[in-house]
Amino acid sequence: MGFLLLAAIVWVSVHVGIAGTELRGRIVARLGEQGFAVAFSLLSVAAIVGLCVAYNRAPFWPLWFAPDWLRWTLAAVMLVACVLFVGSIAKPNPTAVGGDRLTNATPAGVTRLTRHPMLWAFAIWAIVHVLGNGDFASLLFFGAFLVTALAGMPSIDGKIARRNPGGWRRLAASTSIIPGLAIAQGRTRLQAADIGWVVPLGGVLLWLVLLFGHRHVIGVAPVPG
Repeated sequence: MGFLLLAAIVWVSVHVGIAGTELRGRIVARLGEQGFAVAFSLLSVAAIVGLCVAYNRAPFWPLWFAPDWLRWTLAAVMLVACVLFVGSIAKPNPTAVGGDRLTNATPAGVTRLTRHPMLWAFAIWAIVHVLGNGDFASLLFFGAFLVTALAGMPSIDGKIARRNPGGWRRLAASTSIIPGLAIAQGRTRLQAADIGWVVPLGGVLLWLVLLFGHRHVIGVAPVPG
Protein backbone atom coordinates (compact mmCIF):
# COMPACT_ATOMS: atom_id res chain seq x y z
CA MET A 1 0.00 0.00 0.00
CA GLY A 2 2.95 2.29 0.62
CA PHE A 3 4.02 1.97 -3.02
CA LEU A 4 0.52 2.98 -4.14
CA LEU A 5 0.51 6.00 -1.83
CA LEU A 6 3.90 7.07 -3.18
CA ALA A 7 2.74 6.57 -6.77
CA ALA A 8 -0.39 8.65 -6.13
CA ILE A 9 1.70 11.45 -4.63
CA VAL A 10 4.06 11.39 -7.61
CA TRP A 11 1.16 11.50 -10.09
CA VAL A 12 -0.51 14.45 -8.35
CA SER A 13 2.81 16.26 -7.89
CA VAL A 14 3.67 15.94 -11.57
CA HIS A 15 0.36 17.39 -12.73
CA VAL A 16 -0.46 19.83 -9.94
CA GLY A 17 3.05 20.76 -8.85
CA ILE A 18 4.51 21.33 -12.33
CA ALA A 19 1.81 22.03 -14.91
CA GLY A 20 0.48 25.57 -14.67
CA THR A 21 3.02 26.67 -12.03
CA GLU A 22 6.11 28.86 -12.01
CA LEU A 23 8.19 25.68 -12.01
CA ARG A 24 6.81 24.90 -15.44
CA GLY A 25 8.00 28.28 -16.66
CA ARG A 26 11.51 27.70 -15.35
CA ILE A 27 11.67 24.27 -16.99
CA VAL A 28 10.40 25.67 -20.28
CA ALA A 29 13.08 28.37 -20.11
CA ARG A 30 15.71 25.62 -20.03
CA LEU A 31 14.17 23.01 -22.33
CA GLY A 32 11.86 25.03 -24.56
CA GLU A 33 8.16 24.28 -25.09
CA GLN A 34 8.81 21.18 -27.19
CA GLY A 35 11.44 19.85 -24.81
CA PHE A 36 9.11 20.41 -21.87
CA ALA A 37 6.25 18.67 -23.68
CA VAL A 38 8.41 15.60 -24.33
CA ALA A 39 9.81 15.48 -20.80
CA PHE A 40 6.39 16.02 -19.22
CA SER A 41 4.81 13.31 -21.39
CA LEU A 42 7.49 10.79 -20.48
CA LEU A 43 7.19 11.64 -16.79
CA SER A 44 3.40 11.35 -16.97
CA VAL A 45 3.58 7.94 -18.65
CA ALA A 46 6.05 6.70 -16.05
CA ALA A 47 3.85 8.03 -13.25
CA ILE A 48 0.65 6.44 -14.53
CA VAL A 49 2.37 3.10 -15.20
CA GLY A 50 3.70 3.10 -11.64
CA LEU A 51 0.27 4.05 -10.32
CA CYS A 52 -1.45 1.22 -12.22
CA VAL A 53 1.14 -1.37 -11.19
CA ALA A 54 0.89 -0.28 -7.56
CA TYR A 55 -2.91 -0.40 -7.65
CA ASN A 56 -2.98 -3.92 -9.09
CA ARG A 57 -0.60 -5.13 -6.39
CA ALA A 58 -2.24 -3.32 -3.47
CA PRO A 59 -4.07 -5.37 -0.82
CA PHE A 60 -7.84 -5.06 -0.49
CA TRP A 61 -8.73 -3.00 2.57
CA PRO A 62 -12.50 -2.42 2.50
CA LEU A 63 -13.85 0.87 3.86
CA TRP A 64 -17.51 0.38 2.90
CA PHE A 65 -19.64 -1.84 0.68
CA ALA A 66 -21.77 -0.15 -1.96
CA PRO A 67 -25.39 -1.37 -1.94
CA ASP A 68 -26.95 -2.45 -5.21
CA TRP A 69 -29.02 0.74 -5.57
CA LEU A 70 -25.88 2.86 -5.30
CA ARG A 71 -24.07 0.83 -7.94
CA TRP A 72 -26.98 1.28 -10.35
CA THR A 73 -27.05 5.01 -9.58
CA LEU A 74 -23.32 5.32 -10.19
CA ALA A 75 -23.67 3.45 -13.48
CA ALA A 76 -26.29 5.99 -14.56
CA VAL A 77 -24.04 8.89 -13.52
CA MET A 78 -21.30 7.46 -15.74
CA LEU A 79 -23.54 8.23 -18.71
CA VAL A 80 -23.04 11.93 -17.96
CA ALA A 81 -19.26 11.41 -17.90
CA CYS A 82 -19.39 9.59 -21.24
CA VAL A 83 -21.41 12.34 -22.91
CA LEU A 84 -19.04 15.00 -21.57
CA PHE A 85 -16.02 13.04 -22.77
CA VAL A 86 -17.39 12.58 -26.26
CA GLY A 87 -18.42 16.22 -26.32
CA SER A 88 -14.91 17.28 -25.32
CA ILE A 89 -13.38 15.60 -28.36
CA ALA A 90 -16.23 16.11 -30.84
CA LYS A 91 -15.49 19.82 -31.06
CA PRO A 92 -12.18 21.51 -30.16
CA ASN A 93 -12.38 23.72 -27.10
CA PRO A 94 -9.99 26.35 -25.70
CA THR A 95 -9.17 24.40 -22.54
CA ALA A 96 -8.03 21.28 -24.39
CA VAL A 97 -4.43 20.58 -25.33
CA GLY A 98 -3.54 22.83 -28.26
CA GLY A 99 -6.75 24.82 -27.89
CA ASP A 100 -5.10 28.21 -27.35
CA ARG A 101 -6.11 29.40 -30.82
CA LEU A 102 -9.78 28.96 -29.86
CA THR A 103 -9.71 31.28 -26.86
CA ASN A 104 -11.11 34.16 -28.92
CA ALA A 105 -13.81 32.01 -30.56
CA THR A 106 -17.41 31.80 -29.38
CA PRO A 107 -17.86 28.76 -27.09
CA ALA A 108 -19.69 25.91 -28.78
CA GLY A 109 -21.12 22.49 -27.94
CA VAL A 110 -20.69 21.19 -24.41
CA THR A 111 -18.26 24.03 -23.68
CA ARG A 112 -21.39 26.09 -23.03
CA LEU A 113 -22.19 23.66 -20.22
CA THR A 114 -18.67 23.74 -18.79
CA ARG A 115 -15.40 24.91 -20.26
CA HIS A 116 -13.70 21.79 -18.88
CA PRO A 117 -15.82 18.89 -20.21
CA MET A 118 -12.98 16.36 -20.40
CA LEU A 119 -11.69 17.06 -16.90
CA TRP A 120 -15.23 16.82 -15.54
CA ALA A 121 -15.62 13.49 -17.34
CA PHE A 122 -12.53 12.17 -15.56
CA ALA A 123 -13.60 13.68 -12.24
CA ILE A 124 -17.01 11.99 -12.42
CA TRP A 125 -15.36 8.72 -13.48
CA ALA A 126 -13.05 8.91 -10.46
CA ILE A 127 -15.85 9.73 -8.01
CA VAL A 128 -17.99 6.88 -9.34
CA HIS A 129 -15.17 4.37 -8.83
CA VAL A 130 -14.25 5.62 -5.37
CA LEU A 131 -17.84 5.31 -4.16
CA GLY A 132 -18.53 2.08 -6.00
CA ASN A 133 -15.38 0.20 -4.99
CA GLY A 134 -15.23 1.40 -1.39
CA ASP A 135 -11.69 0.22 -0.60
CA PHE A 136 -8.57 2.10 0.46
CA ALA A 137 -6.56 1.28 -2.66
CA SER A 138 -9.32 2.63 -4.90
CA LEU A 139 -9.53 5.74 -2.75
CA LEU A 140 -5.84 6.42 -3.40
CA PHE A 141 -5.84 5.39 -7.06
CA PHE A 142 -8.99 7.10 -8.29
CA GLY A 143 -8.59 9.88 -5.76
CA ALA A 144 -5.30 10.82 -7.43
CA PHE A 145 -7.10 11.28 -10.75
CA LEU A 146 -9.90 13.22 -9.04
CA VAL A 147 -7.47 15.65 -7.42
CA THR A 148 -5.62 16.09 -10.71
CA ALA A 149 -8.83 16.76 -12.66
CA LEU A 150 -10.28 19.24 -10.16
CA ALA A 151 -6.99 21.06 -9.64
CA GLY A 152 -6.36 21.14 -13.38
CA MET A 153 -9.40 23.30 -14.08
CA PRO A 154 -8.27 26.51 -12.34
CA SER A 155 -4.70 25.76 -13.41
CA ILE A 156 -5.69 25.73 -17.10
CA ASP A 157 -7.81 28.83 -16.59
CA GLY A 158 -4.83 30.62 -15.09
CA LYS A 159 -2.61 29.65 -18.02
CA ILE A 160 -5.16 30.95 -20.54
CA ALA A 161 -5.55 34.20 -18.59
CA ARG A 162 -1.78 34.79 -18.61
CA ARG A 163 -1.35 34.01 -22.29
CA ASN A 164 -4.42 35.79 -23.63
CA PRO A 165 -6.00 38.17 -21.08
CA GLY A 166 -8.55 39.60 -23.52
CA GLY A 167 -9.61 36.22 -24.86
CA TRP A 168 -9.82 34.86 -21.32
CA ARG A 169 -12.18 37.63 -20.23
CA ARG A 170 -14.52 36.83 -23.11
CA LEU A 171 -14.29 33.08 -22.43
CA ALA A 172 -14.89 33.46 -18.68
CA ALA A 173 -17.84 35.78 -19.30
CA SER A 174 -19.80 33.14 -21.21
CA THR A 175 -18.64 29.86 -19.64
CA SER A 176 -18.09 28.36 -16.21
CA ILE A 177 -16.08 25.67 -14.45
CA ILE A 178 -19.12 24.37 -12.58
CA PRO A 179 -21.39 22.60 -15.10
CA GLY A 180 -24.50 24.61 -15.85
CA LEU A 181 -23.57 27.67 -13.79
CA ALA A 182 -23.13 30.03 -16.76
CA ILE A 183 -26.45 28.80 -18.16
CA ALA A 184 -28.24 29.30 -14.83
CA GLN A 185 -26.81 32.81 -14.59
CA GLY A 186 -28.01 33.66 -18.09
CA ARG A 187 -24.50 34.20 -19.46
CA THR A 188 -24.97 31.59 -22.20
CA ARG A 189 -27.51 29.12 -23.55
CA LEU A 190 -27.10 25.40 -24.23
CA GLN A 191 -28.33 24.91 -27.79
CA ALA A 192 -29.33 21.42 -28.90
CA ALA A 193 -28.57 22.25 -32.54
CA ASP A 194 -25.07 23.33 -31.54
CA ILE A 195 -24.39 20.02 -29.81
CA GLY A 196 -25.97 17.89 -32.54
CA TRP A 197 -26.72 14.18 -32.39
CA VAL A 198 -23.18 12.79 -32.53
CA VAL A 199 -22.29 13.76 -28.96
CA PRO A 200 -25.30 12.19 -27.14
CA LEU A 201 -25.28 9.14 -29.40
CA GLY A 202 -21.53 8.69 -29.00
CA GLY A 203 -21.86 9.13 -25.25
CA VAL A 204 -24.55 6.46 -25.02
CA LEU A 205 -22.53 4.04 -27.16
CA LEU A 206 -19.41 4.61 -25.06
CA TRP A 207 -21.47 4.10 -21.90
CA LEU A 208 -22.89 0.82 -23.19
CA VAL A 209 -19.43 -0.44 -24.16
CA LEU A 210 -18.09 0.38 -20.70
CA LEU A 211 -21.14 -1.02 -18.92
CA PHE A 212 -21.17 -4.39 -20.66
CA GLY A 213 -17.45 -4.68 -21.35
CA HIS A 214 -16.28 -3.82 -17.84
CA ARG A 215 -16.66 -7.39 -16.56
CA HIS A 216 -14.71 -8.87 -19.47
CA VAL A 217 -11.87 -6.34 -19.47
CA ILE A 218 -11.52 -5.43 -15.79
CA GLY A 219 -12.98 -8.60 -14.31
CA VAL A 220 -15.57 -6.81 -12.18
CA ALA A 221 -19.20 -6.13 -13.10
CA PRO A 222 -20.19 -2.49 -12.45
CA VAL A 223 -23.78 -3.46 -11.60
CA PRO A 224 -25.28 -6.61 -10.06
CA GLY A 225 -26.86 -9.21 -12.26
